[in-house]
Amino acid sequence: MNRPLDVINIGDPAARPQPAMPSACESGGCGGPEPAIPPPPTFGEVSVNGVEIEPEAIAQEIQHHPAPDAETAWVEAARALAVRELLLQEARRLGMEPEPETDEAGRTEDEDDALVRALLEAQVGPETPGDEECRRYYDSQQHRFRTPELFEAAHILIEPDADTDEAWAAAEAQARRIASDVGDDPKAFAEAARAYSKCPSAQQDGSLGQIRRGELTPSVQAGLEAIEQGTTGREPVRSRFGWHVLRLHRRIEGRVLPYEMVRDRIADMLEARSWSLAAARYVAEVAGRSQVEGVVIGGGAS
Repeated sequence: MNRPLDVINIGDPAARPQPAMPSACESGGCGGPEPAIPPPPTFGEVSVNGVEIEPEAIAQEIQHHPAPDAETAWVEAARALAVRELLLQEARRLGMEPEPETDEAGRTEDEDDALVRALLEAQVGPETPGDEECRRYYDSQQHRFRTPELFEAAHILIEPDADTDEAWAAAEAQARRIASDVGDDPKAFAEAARAYSKCPSAQQDGSLGQIRRGELTPSVQAGLEAIEQGTTGREPVRSRFGWHVLRLHRRIEGRVLPYEMVRDRIADMLEARSWSLAAARYVAEVAGRSQVEGVVIGGGAS
């Protein structure tokens, strides 16, 4: 279902922890049952101009509002539905009729979504950013327009035979011998990877390809950072998979993209931001002359 209100900033949800990046050696993930949705907290009635937002509708909407606790998720879901009802009422008051659109996949827009979209298109006009504004943003935010630094790397993974101190120590000793034997010779490293590595990358001479910072486990990434380009690390690095002998073939520095290459992207972003702010102001304006109970919308009545 289209969700035209998703881009309107109607609340600032609490910061959420970011998931850890998987190791380049991982080929799958651990599954498990989906967590049960916690029972919603008890709130008073939520209504817009006397029209109640049913608790069942809020419970269904809550899946679109991940939050650190049930209360925050419930409030955000209730607010989103209250905004939707507010705009639907306003569109009907203005005598607007829905004209659902069909997307490229052949899905037809819900009539209520079409009505909300039509209202916002008619009432909200974003400012089109000029070249000077785009250039100013580019000059102040150049770190956003850098290509990522890349590490062209390879490794040899030595797995312990068992999860015991003795097995881990034996795996480390083998990794140290391999690092010493291959030295900085790329051909010797490739041969050792094919002979000893337990990672599927062994079939590609241990190659991990071009890796962005953050795509490897922290210990392996730190190990790559510590060795010189074109060399093999003499100190194996431990991860939960085993001991890694690392080779850094090449480090490719990131670079700032030229303004001309990103100008259209900046203009689109600034226009979208302008539209979002204008839409939020419009919602607050409509809420200010309406009777909203149970939630706060843009400083309107609660």
